[in-house]
Amino acid sequence: MVIGVDFVWLIPAFPLLAVLINGLVGHRLSERAVSVTAVGSVGLSFLVASATLVQVIADPAPAVTALFTWIPGGDLVVEFNALIDPLTAVMMMVITGVGFLIHAYSIGYMHGDSGYARYFTYLNLFTVSMLILVMGGNYLVMFIGWEGVGLCSYLLIGFWYERTSAIKAGTKAFVVNRIGDAGFLVGLFLIFARFGSLNYSDVFSRAGELSTATATAITLCLFIGAIGKSAQLPLYTWLPDAMEGPTPVSALIHAATMVTAGVYMVVRNHVLFDMAPLSLQTVAVIGAATALFSATIGLVQYDIKRVLAYSTVSQLGYMFLACGVGAYASAIFHLVTHAFFKALLFMSAGSVIHAMGGEQDMRKMGGLAKHLPKTATVFIIGAIAIAGIPPLAGFWSKDEILGAAFKHGAPVLWFMGLTAAAMTSFYMFRQVYMTFYGSARMDHDVEHHLHESPNVMIYPLIVLAALSLLGGLLLGFPPEEGWIHRFLGPVTGAQAVPAGRQEAHAIGAIDYILMGLSVAVALAGWMTARQIYLKKPETAGALASRFATAHSVLYNKYWVDELYDATVVEPSKGLGRVANRFDDRIIDGIVNAVGNLTQAGAALSTGFEKYMIYGLLNITGYANHIAAAILRKIQSGQVHHYAALLVIGIFILVNLYLWFFDNTTVALLLSRLSLNGGN
Repeated sequence: MVIGVDFVWLIPAFPLLAVLINGLVGHRLSERAVSVTAVGSVGLSFLVASATLVQVIADPAPAVTALFTWIPGGDLVVEFNALIDPLTAVMMMVITGVGFLIHAYSIGYMHGDSGYARYFTYLNLFTVSMLILVMGGNYLVMFIGWEGVGLCSYLLIGFWYERTSAIKAGTKAFVVNRIGDAGFLVGLFLIFARFGSLNYSDVFSRAGELSTATATAITLCLFIGAIGKSAQLPLYTWLPDAMEGPTPVSALIHAATMVTAGVYMVVRNHVLFDMAPLSLQTVAVIGAATALFSATIGLVQYDIKRVLAYSTVSQLGYMFLACGVGAYASAIFHLVTHAFFKALLFMSAGSVIHAMGGEQDMRKMGGLAKHLPKTATVFIIGAIAIAGIPPLAGFWSKDEILGAAFKHGAPVLWFMGLTAAAMTSFYMFRQVYMTFYGSARMDHDVEHHLHESPNVMIYPLIVLAALSLLGGLLLGFPPEEGWIHRFLGPVTGAQAVPAGRQEAHAIGAIDYILMGLSVAVALAGWMTARQIYLKKPETAGALASRFATAHSVLYNKYWVDELYDATVVEPSKGLGRVANRFDDRIIDGIVNAVGNLTQAGAALSTGFEKYMIYGLLNITGYANHIAAAILRKIQSGQVHHYAALLVIGIFILVNLYLWFFDNTTVALLLSRLSLNGGN
C-alpha cells in the first residue's frame, strides 16, 4: 500500500489549521465564521480518513510514512511518522466521524457563549491530539497525542472557569492522569532499554526476544497509563467529575477520544501483552471489576450526565475485559459501537439540559417526551443500544465480549460482566422513565418554556441514532466473523487465547445459551425499571428507605473520593506544608542569613564611608567655605584697606622673624641700637 505523506497528514493538519485560525483571530470573527472553520476542518479530515479507509481495505498491509526526523540523538533516532493500518483506519473514522457530529452539535449548544471561539479551538486541538495518538508510528509520537488529550481535557473540563467546581474537576483530571502517565513513561523507558528503539515495527518484530518477566514489567507499566487515561479502577474518579464541562465535551471525551486511548494502546501492543499472561489476567480482572463497580454506582445517581459518566466507566471495563481474554477485535468493535450510542446519549442529555435551562437533576424532570419528542426518541434508541437488546449495536459487541470471557476460561469474570449488563439496562431505563415519562416535576415556568432543540443539534442525533440501530449488524454480523473482525484480523490476529485458557470454537449451542442469557438480563433490567419508575413510582422511595444504608453507600459512590482525600490528598498537602515550612525556615533562612550578613557588611561600609570619608570631605568643604568668606571680606577694592593690610603683614613678619631667630642676635641688635641712640 502506498500512501503519500502529504495525503495522510492532511487528516490532523486540517483541524490544526483551524486551531491556529480560531486561536489567533477567532475573537474577531463571527460565530458563523468560527463554526465553519472548526466544523469544516473536521469534516475535511473525515473525508480524507474515508479515502484512507478505502485504500486500507484494498491493501491492508501496514504503511509507515515519515514526515521528518524529529530526534537524531545518537542511539535514539525518532522520526515523526504515521503508521497506517486497519486499526489506525478504524480509529481515525471514529475520531473524525463522531467528532464531526459533536462539532456540528456544538454550534447550537454553545451559541451565544462568550468563549465560543476558545471552545472550538480547544475542541479542534483535542481532535488533533487524538489523531496524532492513533496515527503515530512510534511510541514517542503516540505519547505526544497521549499528553495532548490530557491537556485538552483539562482545558475543556474547566472551560467555564468562573465556576470553582469546573476548575477543581479540570485539575483533578489532569493530576490523576499524571499518575497513570508516570507508569506509562516507565514502560517506554523499559522498551527503549531493551530494544534500543521506540518504533512499533522494531519492537513488535523482536518481541520474541523478551523474557516473560520483562514483558510483564513493560505491559503492566503501559497498562497503568491506560488505567489513568481510560478511567479504570483505581484511577477512575476524574471521569464522573468531568461532567463540569459543556455537554458536547462530555460526548467527545467519553465517546470518540480520550477514554478510548487506553483501549487502543493495549490493542496496539497486543504482541507484548500476549507474552505476559499475568498482565492479561490483570487487564481482564480490572476491566470486569470496573464494569461491575461503576454499574452499581449508576443505579442510584440523579444527575442525568453523571449516570452516563459511570456508564462510560463501566463500558470501558468491558473493553478491557475483552483485551484481557484476548478478544482484541471485540474490544475495538465495542469501542466503535460505544462511540455511537454514548455520543448519542450524551448529546441527547444535552438537548434535555438545553431545554430545561441548565437543570440536570432527573428528580426535577418527568413527562418530557411530549415536549421533546425527537430528543426522547433518539435517547430511547441509545438506551436500548447500550442495554444490549438486539438488534441494536450494543448487543452485538457486548455479547461477543461476554462470550469470549466465558469460552476462554473466565466464568467468574463472565458472571461479573453479565451482572453489570443487567444493572446497565436497569439504570438506563430508570433514566428514560425519570426523564421522559411520568408526571412533570419541574417548576411551572420551566415547563412553560420547554422546547425542542434546533435542527443543528437534532440532525447529529438522528445520524448517531441510525448508527446505533444498524452499526452492530453492519460491522459485526455474524458474531466474531463480521466485517470489522476480518478487517482488523491482520493487526489483531484471530481471537487470541492467552496461555492456559481454553481454545475458542465455532458458534454452537453454548453460544446461543450465552446470547440468550445476555438478552434475558437486559430485558429483566428494563422491566424492573419500568415497574419501579413508571408503573409504581412510589416504590423507588420505599426501596431507598428500606435499604437506606446500601442506598447511601451507592449514592455517595462508596466514599472513594473521601477515602482518597483522607489517605492521599490531605497527607500530600500536609507533606507539602512541611516541605514549605522547611523551605521557608531552613532553605530560605540560610539564604536570608547570607543576605543579611552581606547587607550588614554593606551597611558598615556605607556608614564608614558616610561618617569618615564624607565627614572629612565635609570638614574640608566647610573650611574652604570659611576661607572664601574671609577672602571675600578682604578683597574690598579700597586702597587704604590694602595699605593697612600691608603694614599688618610687615608687622607679623617681623615678629615671626624675631620669634624664630636666636635671642643673642636680638640682644646684639638691641645693644647696637642703644649705642647709636647714645651718640
